[in-house]
Amino acid sequence: MVIGAGGQIGRPAVAALARDGWAVTAASRGGGRDEDWPEEVRAERLDREDDAALGALIGDGCDLVVDIVAYGARHARQLTALADRIGSAVVVSTVSVYEDGKGRGFDTMSEPDGSPQYPVPVREDQPTVAPGDATYSTGKAALESELLSAGDRLPTTLLRAGAIHGPHSPLPRELYFVKRNLDGRRRRVLAFRGESRFHPSAARNIAELIRLAASRPGSRVLNACDPQAPTVSEIGAAVDEAMGVETETVLVDGPAPSPSVGSSPWSVKLPVVFDMGAAERELGYRPVVSYADSLPETVDWLTRRLSGQDWKEAFPALARVYPDLFDYAAEDAWFAT
Repeated sequence: MVIGAGGQIGRPAVAALARDGWAVTAASRGGGRDEDWPEEVRAERLDREDDAALGALIGDGCDLVVDIVAYGARHARQLTALADRIGSAVVVSTVSVYEDGKGRGFDTMSEPDGSPQYPVPVREDQPTVAPGDATYSTGKAALESELLSAGDRLPTTLLRAGAIHGPHSPLPRELYFVKRNLDGRRRRVLAFRGESRFHPSAARNIAELIRLAASRPGSRVLNACDPQAPTVSEIGAAVDEAMGVETETVLVDGPAPSPSVGSSPWSVKLPVVFDMGAAERELGYRPVVSYADSLPETVDWLTRRLSGQDWKEAFPALARVYPDLFDYAAEDAWFAT
């Protein structure tokens, strides 16, 4: 059973498992189907917060539960309470659980001197934030802690994903370049000389890791990222190539001149890059798609979603996190100086 099957990761995960011979129940709040799923996939409605509904859907038991939307200690205990009816689990976590050993991590990035100084690349034995419920990162750390402590009863592979990309994303960072190109903006600004690296994770690559972990149950934590971590300048160039446009990039030394000028969703002061060696060794992981090769379908999906509606209506989650992505007036005023 795949919980969260209707989302960005769930759709390719269901397809990958079905192709691998699993009899898949695709559970989501809406209970819908994806056009790429085989007919034999069983789609069901599920409210992730309803303990009884989850237990009823698992029924007498299933070999594998893939939980893409689990968050916090409560969801972990929800799964471990059903451990006698679940063979193994694969649960999606996040790289934002990592800290640099001095208390700095994703939650401190906006603070003075709060940018984490991670090793390059970050391995799975890097320290993590304390479990809790104060932030997204601490909640995911709590999820991991509970599941790992119950590994003898419910073998669980935890996949720490990076900046997830691909169609059906609620937080499509690629929109930063795609919308500018669609709007005819042929000049853009990037902070930190465009050299920021924030490791992306293709939804299709995460689905491949899920498929591999499904046939190799165990209690483990693995990074779940793409083979390379391109710079933000390289990402912009790849989007341009996918869209067939030419642009000029103005590079700024140091941080963005203002929150609405030069600050992309990947703009970090220090590199955030993750080691994929453990997944290769333990699961035989090989990425199924590179960042550049994945872009055409992402660009096409974003273009269709933007058609006829404001970007904040099309992507409200992105607008909440990055409200100043497209302040063209501020950019033009900065260029004028």
